[in-house]
Amino acid sequence: MPLPTIRAVCFDLDGLMFNTEHVFYESADVLLQRRGLAMSRGAMDAMLGRRPLESFQGLIDHLGLTEGPAELLAESRVIFHELLDTKLQPMPGLFELLELVESLGLPKGVATSSPRDYLDDIFGRFNLSHRFPLQLTAESVTHGKPHPEIYLKAAEQLGVHPTEMLVLEDTQTGTRAGAAAGAFVVSVPHEHTAGHDFSVSSYVATGLHDPFVRRLVMGDV
Repeated sequence: MPLPTIRAVCFDLDGLMFNTEHVFYESADVLLQRRGLAMSRGAMDAMLGRRPLESFQGLIDHLGLTEGPAELLAESRVIFHELLDTKLQPMPGLFELLELVESLGLPKGVATSSPRDYLDDIFGRFNLSHRFPLQLTAESVTHGKPHPEIYLKAAEQLGVHPTEMLVLEDTQTGTRAGAAAGAFVVSVPHEHTAGHDFSVSSYVATGLHDPFVRRLVMGDV
């Protein structure tokens, strides 16, 4: 089947652009150790790709915790931000891909389930905000991923039909959101999402540096 002409690119944030999922796993493990528990792949799967309160409700449901999601979220954020200064890193190939997209003049955006202040913090550490004219966060939508709302809104604001938009995601939840919106979804798993179901992906990449991603963006497929 012929591949679509890509006229815009939309990036997820956590685990796709930066290793924040790895940092979050460590912070969640500290949180649970304080309660005599330990973080696990199953607990991580219950949380990934969702907006913060929904994510912690998933953890509560998975482990049968009695505390509320807001309480756990507040404590986790303190631990997480203490780890960011030494643990945060861009995912391999990120800046090379950004430069390619920009050199081709393709509109691009970020669509994350994380809140605005969190996105501002991460982007501020790498001077990225000015490079993303479109920034959609948890506050931008009524329905979080896997609902397609955020990617439908991204396509509209980028001025393209969803089928002309490349969505880059690292989780099953985000992949489902992009696919439901009708976008061309390239899933980029990492160690915490390698076991996710990416059956609705258009392509599963080995990383942001995957040659297929480059050819797709360049229209040279």
